[in-house]
Amino acid sequence: MTVPISANPYQDLYIYYLSGRFRPGSAFDPDHYIGCWEEGGFSFLFFTRPNLPLVEKAVAHLQDLVLLDHYHMTYDQWQGGDVTPQRIGRFTISPPWYATALGRSDTTIILDPGVVFGTGTHPTTRDCLEALELAFSGGIPESTLDLGTGTGLLALAAARLGCPRVLATDLTLLAAQTAQRNVRLNRLSRQVLVAQGDAEKFIDFTSDLVVSNIHYDIMKKLIRSTGFLQKRRFILSGLMRSQAARIESTLAGLSVKIIKRWNQNGIWTTFYGEAG
Repeated sequence: MTVPISANPYQDLYIYYLSGRFRPGSAFDPDHYIGCWEEGGFSFLFFTRPNLPLVEKAVAHLQDLVLLDHYHMTYDQWQGGDVTPQRIGRFTISPPWYATALGRSDTTIILDPGVVFGTGTHPTTRDCLEALELAFSGGIPESTLDLGTGTGLLALAAARLGCPRVLATDLTLLAAQTAQRNVRLNRLSRQVLVAQGDAEKFIDFTSDLVVSNIHYDIMKKLIRSTGFLQKRRFILSGLMRSQAARIESTLAGLSVKIIKRWNQNGIWTTFYGEAG
């Protein structure tokens, strides 16, 4: 039985749902504040303690913001289940509040997901980890580009498999901050660089392997870019059935070859392939 060595720091979540972009400046760093997730024209503030008066005061001093609602839920409810150590293929993935030591295995990953999704439980993440193992079995790439990195799990996995240079990017600042924290937890700062920004602005960066577990609307643009076709290998995921069919149709017209496809529950699809 696996027993935690310390308490999960995210036992309870207090979420404040705002209309508008919450930009209070670097001085806003109250106790128990996890961060802000932006989605479209909305913002979600996360705390581990109730803080409604503080949020109301902050909103009152910022333009074009409206507090729409607020919620309380457990961390397990937010993540869709317990966040505990798990084995996926060669990888051992463990939150830092469990006693999983680095160095026990070259494929051990310490992962603090915070409130960002990407613990390894989603079918597309599991398939991407398997696809990474397949990609590395054909030779370790000199560089990997992980677009839409989330918690940084796939970038960390690439580094654990031996890739010396990994660039992990995410559009959402909170995700990039979470990924950077996980890079430090795994002592992989010499191999993994995290950047915040639009995936389309990074696709032209030179890399042997590109990993993209990302929204379809973004992916359909990425695979039509010159930068995508210059990659030697690719892993594409996060695609539902009809989206995967459209991506596969586009790939059929390009100078690429699909080596393997994964389909989970007739819903989620992942592609691993080579270009050139």
